[in-house]
Amino acid sequence: MKLSLNRKIFCAVVMGLALSTQAIAAEKVVARSKSDVSLKLEVENAIGKGLTWLAARQKPEGYWGQQEYPALTALVLTGFQGDQSGFYKRKYEQAITKGYGYLLTNVKPDGGIYGKELTNYNTSISMMALLMANRPEYQPVIKNARKYIIGLQDDFGEKGMGDDPLDGGIGYGGTYKHSDLANTTFALEALHYSRYLKSDVAGDAEAKDLNWKAAVQFLSRTQNLPGSNDQKWASDDPDNKGGFVYFPDESKAGEVKLPDGKVALRSYGSMSYAGLLSYIYAQLDRNDPRVKAVYDWLRRHYTLDENPGMGKDGLYYYYHTMAKALSVYGVDNLTLKSGKSVNWRRDLAKKLIDLQNGDGFWANANGRWWEKDPGLVTAYAVITLEIISRGL
Repeated sequence: MKLSLNRKIFCAVVMGLALSTQAIAAEKVVARSKSDVSLKLEVENAIGKGLTWLAARQKPEGYWGQQEYPALTALVLTGFQGDQSGFYKRKYEQAITKGYGYLLTNVKPDGGIYGKELTNYNTSISMMALLMANRPEYQPVIKNARKYIIGLQDDFGEKGMGDDPLDGGIGYGGTYKHSDLANTTFALEALHYSRYLKSDVAGDAEAKDLNWKAAVQFLSRTQNLPGSNDQKWASDDPDNKGGFVYFPDESKAGEVKLPDGKVALRSYGSMSYAGLLSYIYAQLDRNDPRVKAVYDWLRRHYTLDENPGMGKDGLYYYYHTMAKALSVYGVDNLTLKSGKSVNWRRDLAKKLIDLQNGDGFWANANGRWWEKDPGLVTAYAVITLEIISRGL
């Protein structure tokens, strides 16, 4: 990604709508049927209602949600920046400016962007909001945040050897140093889209990059795919093969005992989309067996009724990650296990429109991973619909 990208293309890329390494054109003209136009208008209305609801919930200090977690504000700001019409960005320009002002108060001397703990989570998501603003004055902040995240990459045991299952990954940060796939994906996303700010001058401190090879090894160790995963728990049984878990040796979806007596960690939906997305950020080819395997798992387990393997836990994060992953992967229709072909964008758009409260917000009745917070969930839903809208 180059600085010369115009704002339209830049925002499309950051919102997860173009994969430069696999030649998905950023300004591809998509032929639309009348029903697509109608649905697109419904989606834009839902986005507008969501942004209007969010604007009314901003705190006087400029933040949304909890003051100590700037990631919550960053997600809302990313939602405002993704407004294609420009109407809501203009209407709520003062609120957006105030939100960025608050975000910058969380910049720390070490380069991180955080308040209380969860330093990688907050820094990575805040970086994405700053990138979406596309303002030159934010570049020094983004560069320093980039270096901060790179410094969080785990390397336990003998340095550089990848001898610990957690090596190469990134966790929440702060006192929570344990790598996991969700936080690694947030970090890889921020680093991938800020690569154009990295110096290519040998010896320059800014030239330091993530150990991407180690990151890919960590990703492989969270995937149920013997052959590329050297962990004993990895399984190629039909229900789990290709999918992902939370981190090596733990799945939030639990375990399953196979007919041969082996205990496998269960693959589940949100982490499997995060795995696909992370492989893309790490620039793996779409023909790589690991990429093909997770896409096949996702195709076989496609549903919008739940986060596969997790029920309603993390449902809106699941939708959000699905939209990003499938859009950058470059697929419009999925062929399901039954042989039926579905247009995931239309399906997901209709699902989110149906789930939206009459006042404009979304919320999950299940509180896992903060999803009873309507501000967080509404930001997820708005960003998801913005991604969908660009492909309708």
